[in-house]
Order: sequence, then structure tokens, then C-alpha cells
Amino acid sequence: MIHCVATPFLFVAQACAHTCCSGAPTWWRSIDFAFLFISGVAVVRATKSSASKPVQFGLWLAWGTLTLSILFETFHPALFSEWVKYSAATALIVSHFYNLKFGRCHSDSCAIHQG
Repeated sequence: MIHCVATPFLFVAQACAHTCCSGAPTWWRSIDFAFLFISGVAVVRATKSSASKPVQFGLWLAWGTLTLSILFETFHPALFSEWVKYSAATALIVSHFYNLKFGRCHSDSCAIHQG
């Protein structure tokens, strides 16, 4: 839960460091990748406990879009679009909260059917 709350603030702070502070430390400018890893682990765990295939698909789609956006921002800035990054991050947060509230498996039979 801390990750879900802290991530948007760190993405905004990190984006500010990219645009206005070219002298920001490398570890700070690459913090997106640490949060991509953490959010990837969260998506894996959420999809394992989700009973909804559309929610699982949405989680992976949002995470994949966010990953591509961050890769473009880092390696091909001309292809980067802030609205894609923030939209993907918002979709990931919303779908994660939706899954927590409505999509979770409440029995062992769900986990068995998913693999």
C-alpha cells in the first residue's frame, strides 16, 4: 500500500528532476526503474489473486504502457509523452484498487483454476 501511495509522488519528483535539474544524481534519475520492478511484482501478485480476467489484462496493459513510456523517456525523449506516462500510472493505480475492492479471489478454487 505504501508503494501505491508513494509512487505517483516519486514519479512527479523524478520528472521534475529530469526537466529542470540536469545535475540530479543518476540514482535519482533512474528511480523509475526501481519502481517499475516493485510495481511489476505488485502486478504479478495482484493477477494471481484476481478472479477477473479483464482486471488482470488491465493491470498488465497499464504496467506495460508505463514501462514503455519510461523507456522512451529515458532512451528516446523525442518519443516520450507525459500524458501517456501519467495516464498509465493512473490506470495502474485505479485497476489495482479496483482489484483490491472487487476482483479478489475469495476461495482457494479460484487460485487453482488460474494455474
